[in-house]
Amino acid sequence: MSKVERRVRSLVTEDGEMRDAIETVLDRATDGEVRWVEVRDEITSGQWGRLIEKEILVDGESGFAIADREGIEAGLSEDDDGGGDVETPETTSWTKWDKLAALATIGAFVGYAVPPVRNVIAGAIDLVLGPLIELVPFYVIIMVIALGTGLYSTLLRAGLMDMEKMSQYQDRMKDIQERRKEAKERDDQEALDAIQEEQMDAMGDQLGMFKEQFRPMVWIMFLTIPAFLWMFWVIGYRGSDPAYPAIAAQELVVPLAGAVTWDAGLVGPIQMWIVWYFLCSMAFTQLVQKSLNISMSPSSS
Repeated sequence: MSKVERRVRSLVTEDGEMRDAIETVLDRATDGEVRWVEVRDEITSGQWGRLIEKEILVDGESGFAIADREGIEAGLSEDDDGGGDVETPETTSWTKWDKLAALATIGAFVGYAVPPVRNVIAGAIDLVLGPLIELVPFYVIIMVIALGTGLYSTLLRAGLMDMEKMSQYQDRMKDIQERRKEAKERDDQEALDAIQEEQMDAMGDQLGMFKEQFRPMVWIMFLTIPAFLWMFWVIGYRGSDPAYPAIAAQELVVPLAGAVTWDAGLVGPIQMWIVWYFLCSMAFTQLVQKSLNISMSPSSS
């Protein structure tokens, strides 16, 4: 069902007189266009305004053009499903690679509690990041990791999350809420019952939005957890080995807290290295989004 058809059905459901107004506009249209002076004796200015507001009439060459004649005629048919003017988006399906990434992410989570898994994952990452410890301060290494995670998380969200589909989910829920409000103002119990049923059917939209948002998060966690696990390993476990420098015991001066070590609880049980990572990650993510002009918020139509 097209948007125009849904809009026509919505108008006719809300106000039965709109059917005659729309039919009048269709009858008076010449070459797909109609002017206000041609119909003002048969429809009200309010009805004319509603047709323009709902984009059933759009700007034309000499007047207003019929947006979609077939859709309008379909919307005027008696086969009315009572729906609104927003189409229901199709649910995104996860590929086998998405599912494998999700399983690998769960496996990486196990590394926090199981020493053999932790040592294997962190040891592999240490081959790349370990040499940096001898070259630069640890806070710089965390900044580099935060920059990297901010970059690929932004690119993954932009590439895997369908913002148009997210907008459709939001627009449909907004449309239902607006029609519910209008039906309450008219005290139209029949319309309220129909909208209530539609709202129950639309609960699946919440699952659809969750799947859209969580799909890139799986890949982000798949790449981020090993790096985060390496920092956890360096602070809590690697320093106990005499062969490695004790990173956890290093001190740095931070505002309000003064001189603290990396393993000090800065915000309750949350250690200093975690706070520093998240601060850097949030800052670099915003910087990357602004630099690449990537918006992470769906735009409503």
